[in-house]
Amino acid sequence: MAQTIIEKIIANHSKFDIVKPGDIVDIEIDVRAARDFGGPNVVKHFKEHNLTIDDVSKTFFTFDTNPTGSDQKYAVNQQICRQFAREHGVKVFDIDNGIGTHTFIERGLAYPGTTSLTTDSHANILGAVGAFGQGMGDKDMAVAFSKGCVWFKVPKSVKLNFTGKRPDDISAKDIVLNLLHKFGANSLLGYSVEIYGEEVDKLTLDERITIASMGTEMGTIIILFPPNKEILEYCSGRAGKKIEGVYADENAIYDKVFDIDISLFKQMISLPGKPHDTINIIDTKKIKIDSGFIGSCTNGRIEDMREVAKILKDRKIAPGVVLKIVPSTDAIWQQCLDEGIMRTFKDAGALVSNAGCAGCAAGQVGQNGQGEITVSTGNRNFPGKQGKGSVYLASPATVAASAIAGYITTFDHIPDEPEVFTANEIQEKNKIFETHKELEQKPMIVEGRVWYIPADDIDTDMIFHNRYLAVTNFNEMGQYAFDNLEGYEDFAKKAKPGDIVLVHKNFGAGSSRQQAVDCFKALGIQAIVAESFGAIYERNAINAAFPILSYKSLEGLNLEDGNTVRVNFETGKIENISKNTDIQAEPFSDVQAEIYQNGGLF
Repeated sequence: MAQTIIEKIIANHSKFDIVKPGDIVDIEIDVRAARDFGGPNVVKHFKEHNLTIDDVSKTFFTFDTNPTGSDQKYAVNQQICRQFAREHGVKVFDIDNGIGTHTFIERGLAYPGTTSLTTDSHANILGAVGAFGQGMGDKDMAVAFSKGCVWFKVPKSVKLNFTGKRPDDISAKDIVLNLLHKFGANSLLGYSVEIYGEEVDKLTLDERITIASMGTEMGTIIILFPPNKEILEYCSGRAGKKIEGVYADENAIYDKVFDIDISLFKQMISLPGKPHDTINIIDTKKIKIDSGFIGSCTNGRIEDMREVAKILKDRKIAPGVVLKIVPSTDAIWQQCLDEGIMRTFKDAGALVSNAGCAGCAAGQVGQNGQGEITVSTGNRNFPGKQGKGSVYLASPATVAASAIAGYITTFDHIPDEPEVFTANEIQEKNKIFETHKELEQKPMIVEGRVWYIPADDIDTDMIFHNRYLAVTNFNEMGQYAFDNLEGYEDFAKKAKPGDIVLVHKNFGAGSSRQQAVDCFKALGIQAIVAESFGAIYERNAINAAFPILSYKSLEGLNLEDGNTVRVNFETGKIENISKNTDIQAEPFSDVQAEIYQNGGLF
């Protein structure tokens, strides 16, 4: 049976010779890495469940979300991981290293045909070298550390054939922004995407990394590039052995095939709020900016740094504009130093930080303030993701040119003199800032009447019976909540917006139906608190921005049905206001908090 790239990689790491879309198989993981925000929970799982490490040579920690160590909470988390690593002999890529996924390629740990699992949602960046990378939560990571494998559902594959000649002014970032313009955030949802074509074969490693990185924003499982000769030589040199690529069979079956004329691609930019809301950059020219950011796992490579240096050479950043630059790894940082690029950056007036994730993580330079307009090379510009201001996504060349011009422009239209804000414009901007209604931040503390249901194993058929699965209208789902739970058949009629549900073990066991989450959202239920959740239900709830928390014990809460409770998502504290008692639950992880504030995974 002919197979695609993803099917071959998964089969090679499973007990099966052949796998097909929809199969759920255990996959051996070649690289298992926890970051500084997920690592402490991995350590916690190890201690709570007396786990052991399967293969220490394949196990790592990467401190890339807060490589400055400037945040007290992150510093504590990093030290927890360091101590665990010392005890078990685990390699730590510490705060002087840079972004983990880039490091795996750089150090020859990830190469064509390998598998990697990290707590980084952009682990699929490894598709740039024809490897399989996935981001997962700390529970999955703890299992990978301990057992060396995780379960995974084989995805369907899509093939993109690039035709035509790539225009000279089209960067790799422009390529992926054009793809986002065509496919949006969900047309390729859940697919493994393979990209082919003469112009594709010419793409450098750095360009492939840029495109693969934003597969997450397109909703794909991964974007896979068949490795060319240059990629194989690079990876072989890094790994210290000859590497052979994994390629799709000639008659492999794809769920969809698209022919795309790259000659029609334009220089693009993402409007604030949604990475896939892309338009021709011509339509945004002359919009004045406050800051620029160059870096992230998408555009922190040496080719990006060289392109920016070429534009900044013998020029100055516009008065009142701040340009922040962060290379993706320390090796690239050192290369910038050796090539004189750092001097160019500093002479132009840019701020350079040590290697890491930067703007995508709150622990490093790249964040912006309320009312600030930023042009960024990052991969996401969701509200609040890179700060409280507005973020446009563009290529490194566009960001550098805009920082010099003082407004959004392209590298071939940099003015002789920069634009600056006049006194009247500043007053008008401040006026807008004062009256602008910021995107409403969702509350991290909620209070309401509790429905205490002292039962274990409330499954998804009890929550939302399968006879209602044809219901797709969100607003119609609420009426069926707990319709099949004995004693609570009238729950939907009695529940009020603001109520909180508290149950026992394994809530949401059973099928993967999203309605079992959405029915509570439709009723206005503020949160569900349980001793534990079904694994799929937990993922569905988090991805839908529906608050769930897990507690260890209800002892001391003295809970009765109808009490008023207060739940703090940030600290995990649960208070019974009616009885003046409290217990501690697991607080939101950084990922859960981000998705919650974003209003959902997308």
